[in-house]
Amino acid sequence: MRKGINTYKPAPHEVLELEAFKKMDNAAVTAGLPIGIMMEQAGFQLARLVAGLLAKKGKVIAGIGPGNNGGGGLVAARRLKAWGIDVGLHLAKQKGNEHFTTQLKRCLNFSIPLDPDWSADIFIDAYLGISQRLPLDTDFSIIIKNVNAMSAKIISLDLPTGYGDNNRINPEIIVCLAAAKIPLTEYLNTSKIFIADLGIPFSVYKDFGFQSPIPFSGEGMVKWI
Repeated sequence: MRKGINTYKPAPHEVLELEAFKKMDNAAVTAGLPIGIMMEQAGFQLARLVAGLLAKKGKVIAGIGPGNNGGGGLVAARRLKAWGIDVGLHLAKQKGNEHFTTQLKRCLNFSIPLDPDWSADIFIDAYLGISQRLPLDTDFSIIIKNVNAMSAKIISLDLPTGYGDNNRINPEIIVCLAAAKIPLTEYLNTSKIFIADLGIPFSVYKDFGFQSPIPFSGEGMVKWI
């Protein structure tokens, strides 16, 4: 684990409902920060955390969904591969949105293998993000059971797949994006939660009631306490 990560206890108004966070995300785009750049930042922050936890000869599997959350996981996989780390992909769906398609093509150009076996030291849960709807389909229910049966350390990108349901991925670590979110409060006693900087300007946070910037400076993420 990287040293020097600041701790952060958000005020109640700094823990956002999902709809409020979606509006914040859209406001950042309107302010001139494209989704693609935020996705690159999310994946980079996730990859840095994973690399810091991994033994030299360790293996990573990234579980990838068809939307923006999957796109962030693909960025992380590409960065890890570039750093010489053994990484493979498990795709929940073969097709996805334009960001998924773009990032998957980049991963394939980096010769990252698809559909590895369910054996790894670290598993990245980047299947579904803030737009997931319950109940999940049967394919995801099977995936969740397979992931939870692994001996790997599980790290979820933003909201764990199946959050709020009995059948959900149980992460040891969560990399929450940009701001604390109300659905993650139930994980504070069971998971380490880090909030990662996406580069959203403070002027946008201020519009959502934040009185001062989240102390991302230095490490690019904070530990939610």
